[in-house]
Amino acid sequence: MRDAEILVGYDGSTDASRALDWALDEARHSGQPVRLAYVFEWLTVAGWVGPGVAPGVWPDDTARRQVEDLVRRAAADATAANPGLTITGQVYDGPPALVLQERSAEAGMLVLGSRGHGGFGGLLAGSTAVAVAAHARCPVVVVRDGDAPSDTSPGPVAVGVDGSEPSQVALGFAAERAAQRQVPLRVLHAWTPGPGGPAGVPDEQAAIEETVEPWRRTFAELDVTVDLVPGSPATMLIEASRDARLVVVATRGRGGLAGMLLGSVSQQLIQHAHCPVAVVRER
Repeated sequence: MRDAEILVGYDGSTDASRALDWALDEARHSGQPVRLAYVFEWLTVAGWVGPGVAPGVWPDDTARRQVEDLVRRAAADATAANPGLTITGQVYDGPPALVLQERSAEAGMLVLGSRGHGGFGGLLAGSTAVAVAAHARCPVVVVRDGDAPSDTSPGPVAVGVDGSEPSQVALGFAAERAAQRQVPLRVLHAWTPGPGGPAGVPDEQAAIEETVEPWRRTFAELDVTVDLVPGSPATMLIEASRDARLVVVATRGRGGLAGMLLGSVSQQLIQHAHCPVAVVRER
């Protein structure tokens, strides 16, 4: 869905602004339109709505108009700074996680900050991000506090693979981002030494190399490395995120239980990664 818009969860918070910066950087490479989405959850008691928006109670039309102005100004500022991009803003009503999940069905990508306020109801670290990543119908990128979203970051795109079909989808997503930005692609596979020690590593290495080979052919100039790392997948990817510009993971791989929509590795990355995290699933 190369022409589908990049949807950005936006509520005027610092983390939402970082998410918007990341989305605009993605759009400059892909040419996709960007839509700022403020999810307005009506309050039944007086409380915080958003930056520059007065608290109110249902039905607070004044607060709603202030939110619309906030989104309109943010979209206008982003357009002025990026004249080649199509950038719009829209306010939706309802529970934030549910609304974003519904809107993701028509989006090419959904980008969120790890925390927020106002339209995201006092987001704790990863709470709404985990819920949306588990149920969204498009790739979800979570930009954590302090993440560097721009091309000034020289690091590679890192992706975790385990041979499962979901991880192959994540690999394709990662390869496209690395090729767009002309940065290396680092493919990581976690393994646990068996009774025979590292004797099985050559076989695992060959299997991962076979998985990567189609993307080497598709993007002939892409610098690809494959690393097998002993230990847990989450620890491996969190460590790799220290010098990566983006770390990519499937919603769940071979280690996930059949009923789980989001694996423990994805959840740990959303909570602890040092760079933006992309959680990718098949549509």
